[in-house]
Amino acid sequence: MTSPSLIHPIQGDKENSPWFHEYLQRLLEERDRTGLTDMIHQVDALMINVEPGCSVSYVGELALMTPYHYLVTLESETHWTHVLRIDMHSPDILVREVRDPEYHGIFRSLNEVYPVGAHKPNSRYMGEIFRVTDQHDVVEMQKSREIRFFNQDQIRKLELPGNIATVKPSPYTHNIVGYWERPEHDIRVYALGNSVIREDVNRAYQNAKEVQEQLGLDHLILPIDHLATRVYSQNREVAILEYLTLSSYYYWGSYDIANQNSSTNVTKSIHYPDERFSPAKVFTAANNPYFVNHLVGLPSPTENFVRNYGPRLHHLALIVADGETAGQSNIDYVVEAIRANGKDFLLDVIGSKEEGLKQIFSSASEHSSLIVEYVQRFGDFSGFFTKKNVAGLTEAAGVEESLKFLQEEASR
Repeated sequence: MTSPSLIHPIQGDKENSPWFHEYLQRLLEERDRTGLTDMIHQVDALMINVEPGCSVSYVGELALMTPYHYLVTLESETHWTHVLRIDMHSPDILVREVRDPEYHGIFRSLNEVYPVGAHKPNSRYMGEIFRVTDQHDVVEMQKSREIRFFNQDQIRKLELPGNIATVKPSPYTHNIVGYWERPEHDIRVYALGNSVIREDVNRAYQNAKEVQEQLGLDHLILPIDHLATRVYSQNREVAILEYLTLSSYYYWGSYDIANQNSSTNVTKSIHYPDERFSPAKVFTAANNPYFVNHLVGLPSPTENFVRNYGPRLHHLALIVADGETAGQSNIDYVVEAIRANGKDFLLDVIGSKEEGLKQIFSSASEHSSLIVEYVQRFGDFSGFFTKKNVAGLTEAAGVEESLKFLQEEASR
C-alpha cells in the first residue's frame, strides 16, 4: 500500500539527486507509519518580528493589504505581540515588536551577520505554529529524530508563548516551527503576557480597514496562499526534507527557472488541499553557488538575496478572488487601488487570463522586510506559477534587492 504522503505525483522539471528521492520516500513512509503525519495538522499562526516603533505602522499596512483584523495585543516585559486574525480557518499572524532597541536575542543574531539584514536587525519572519493532536508525543517523537527544541527557560527569556513547544532555528532556513495542542474547535489563545487593546494599534487598523472597504478590496483579497523562503543553493534539498520532517506536508514538486539561475520548490499540506486553511511552503534556491556565476554568465538574484539578508522568508502570497471589477481583472483593480494609497510594487501585474494566472510582487515592507505577492487564478488553474511569471518576479525582486545592497555598502 502506498504511503498517504507519497500518493501525489511529483510535478515539475527540476532534477533532484538520487539521495533526495531516497530519503524523501524513507522519511515520509516513516512519518506516516509512526502516526506523526496524522498528529500534525494545519498552520495555526505565523510569527513576524519588526523593529522597535514599527509594529503600529505594520499592522496598518497589513490591514490595508490583507484580510487580517487586529484582535489583541499581548504585553510582556520585552515585547509587544499583536495578534491578527481572519477567522479560525486561516492562520493568525503574530506581529512581535521588541520594546528595547538594545535587546539582543537569537533572532537578532541571525540578521546581524548579513550586510543588508544587519541594517534592520530585528526585522524577520520567524516561522509557523502547527496545531497538533498530542503535543507531548509529537515533541518526543521529533526529539528521537534529533530535532532540537528550546527549553522552557529559553522560551521565557525569548518571550515566546509558553504553551507552544518551539524547535530551534533551522540551519538551512533560519526559521522555527512550533507545536501546540489545541482541540480543533477551541479558540486560539497564546500564553504570553497581559492582553490589552492598544489605542494606537486599533486606530491604525481601523483607518486602514476604512480605506480597504471604501475601495471595495475587503471582499477581493483572500487568505494566504503560500509562504516563500529563500535558501542557499547547496541547502535546497535538505531544507525541503527538513520541513517535511517537521510538518505533515508533502513534496508537490520543483520547477527550474533557468534564465534566473534558480528553482522554485513547493510543499503542501497532506490534510488541507485548500491553501487558505494551511498555506503551501515554497523554497527558492539558486541552481549554482555564487562563486561560479562568473563562469556560467547568468544572474543570481536568489543567491544574492540570501548572501545579503540570510536564509529567510522572502514573501507572503495572498489569493485574489477570481473575477473582474470595474472592467478589469480583480488583481489589476486591487494593485491600482493600493498603489494609489502609497504602496509601491516592483513591476506591473504579469501573466494573463489565457495563461490561467496573474501575479505581482509589492516592494519589501520597510517594517518587516517582507514582500506581499498577489495571485489571481482564473477558472480551474491549480498551479502556483508559470515559468514566465516566476522569471519576471524573480528578476524584479533581484533588481530592488541589489539596489538596497549597493545603498547599504555606500553608507558604510
